[in-house]
Amino acid sequence: MIVCIAEKPSVAGDIAKVLGARSRKDGYYEGNGYQVTWTFGHLCQLKHPDAYYSDWKKWAMAILPMIPPKYEVELISDAGIRKQFKVIESLYKKAEYIVNCGDAGQEGELIQRWVMHMAGVKCPVKRLWISSLTEESIREGFNNLKPQKDYDTLYEAGEARAEGDWLLGMNATRLYTLKYGGKNQLLSIGRVQTPTLAMIVDRDMQIENFKPEPYWILITKYREALFTCTKGNFKSKNEAQAYLDASRRGKLKITDIKEKKYSEQPPQLYDLTSLQVDCNRKFGMSAEKTLQNIQSLYEKKLTTYPRVDTKFLTDDIYSKCPGILKGLREYENWTTQLFGKQLPKSKKVFDNSKVTDHHAIIPTGDVSNINNMNDYERKVYDLICRRFIAIFYPTFDYNQTTVLANAGGVVFKATGRTVINEGWRAIYAKVQKDDTDDDKEKDVDENAVLPKFVINEMGQHMPSLQEKKTTPPARYNEASLLQSMETAGKFVDDESLREVMKENGIGRPSSRAGIIETLLKRGYIQRDKKKLISTQAGRDLISIIQAKMLKSPELTGKWEKKLRDIEAGRYTRESFMEELKDQLVEIIHNVQADTTGKRIFALSDSGTSKKTVSKRAGSSTRKSLSSKAIKKDNAVQIKYSDVPVKEGDKCPICGKGVVKKGPFGLYCSEYRTSGCRIKNK
Repeated sequence: MIVCIAEKPSVAGDIAKVLGARSRKDGYYEGNGYQVTWTFGHLCQLKHPDAYYSDWKKWAMAILPMIPPKYEVELISDAGIRKQFKVIESLYKKAEYIVNCGDAGQEGELIQRWVMHMAGVKCPVKRLWISSLTEESIREGFNNLKPQKDYDTLYEAGEARAEGDWLLGMNATRLYTLKYGGKNQLLSIGRVQTPTLAMIVDRDMQIENFKPEPYWILITKYREALFTCTKGNFKSKNEAQAYLDASRRGKLKITDIKEKKYSEQPPQLYDLTSLQVDCNRKFGMSAEKTLQNIQSLYEKKLTTYPRVDTKFLTDDIYSKCPGILKGLREYENWTTQLFGKQLPKSKKVFDNSKVTDHHAIIPTGDVSNINNMNDYERKVYDLICRRFIAIFYPTFDYNQTTVLANAGGVVFKATGRTVINEGWRAIYAKVQKDDTDDDKEKDVDENAVLPKFVINEMGQHMPSLQEKKTTPPARYNEASLLQSMETAGKFVDDESLREVMKENGIGRPSSRAGIIETLLKRGYIQRDKKKLISTQAGRDLISIIQAKMLKSPELTGKWEKKLRDIEAGRYTRESFMEELKDQLVEIIHNVQADTTGKRIFALSDSGTSKKTVSKRAGSSTRKSLSSKAIKKDNAVQIKYSDVPVKEGDKCPICGKGVVKKGPFGLYCSEYRTSGCRIKNK
């Protein structure tokens, strides 16, 4: 028998159907020479500290750093997981060979490799690597199975990430909790979590310490057009008044008219981060909710693999594009115009060198489940379809008109736009505009429609001064935070430059939503409508962390690049872990040497600190925390799912557990270990 293993029961069902394994057994499908089984996401995890040494169960400064001689994995403590693992293990023992059908990414590879390791697999293993779950894609994938060894570096990168997060998280959390935590107060530290929090805290501090300064702009109105003084903003009202007085001394004379044609290319295709950004701006959807919905669309075969960090397609996808477009029957108003002629093939869309494991997110053209979407999924699907269609449309062409004028020696300028060809923008004509929190109000509309002017014409005008004040940077929302994580905290507005900086971003696209949710769950930040604002506890935590390696987005971004280099075979897992160990030892030494006696006290129910950082008399170290107290403090607060779930789904609250069915309804398998609770509305 050939044993195939997928990451979810639903995906296993799709694969089994294509392979002809139609007989449903307990924990797997069988037929046509295949047995198709599944995991529930993660079945295994790295062992807890006390599994290595009994002394590590105690929270004490003397045992730090905890560095296992060899990292080991164990089954997650759950009856359902243990039962499914026994099924998988028994199938593996009799397998001719195994086909790893896990999600085609770093996390998917890690999940299946750990299961194989726990099961003691000895037989050959092949890898199914596909970007969509359509029948055509699955068949094509099975006709082109790869040796598992081709993905060894992908596994090594995933393992290094997991072990690095364990090493830093376990040690730093205990270190800072013991040194600075108030009574029963757990201080959670994470390799990506903490620098993300630092970005939010830093932005909030900039805003709260900002002192607005007045400035003035000189404008004048002539023939319903608004002109502004080319000198720019005036910091002195007296100077601004002098220019105003001068401009009043004569009529306004048109001195120059320049018209230049511009062409605007269609926007790039979506990667996960840019999709999350747009969904947050347009619909107010959280990054986590967007990820849940795009994952669901992928499993419904409507879109391609979602956890991607590229906006490009490979050349081989080009030949499939006409068929995909024909499948998008709901968008016939725009797709029919593309039929009967060769589709354009731009290097800004099709570039093999910009694609590693997966291409950008696009529709599959399979609409068998088109009526099986909820409202949120439909919104996400609509964005993806419009973006895909737009890449084959002409440029948006317009003339930019710049008019210069003079009044009393003061030079004024007006700009306007005349549309020549709507091009790709026609697809977005009736789509809701972005509702961004961070867009600045512009002093002048550069796209206004201007009257027809003639050089040397003159006329009366109405000059005036407008007093304004400088404004602080906007608070982060999920859209702007995701973009900052992508560029390691650097503000980059240019889309192509952000693309270049991705290698140094913090976190992976698939993990960033979870990081934001973790910060919310632990009370370090809170939502205010669409804004993300640090709590006092979050600010206190960042204030006591002196180690740049823990809170610098730029340094963390460099570590992330090394993980990507491991995946590409340019760096080794061993070197990464050794460097991390050295950094950790230095951090521990510096914290232990701190004699300030600072403490962060317990969080209130609202997620803010009851007391700010203060000094406490006595020892600078702390008595060990009881495991009971730690578990209670670290428990996930009760939340209710606003998306429908069923038995076997991944928990939408914590993202780790599996939805189970008990005598009182659905529950999360992580309930006993983390306190996660789920209930459908």
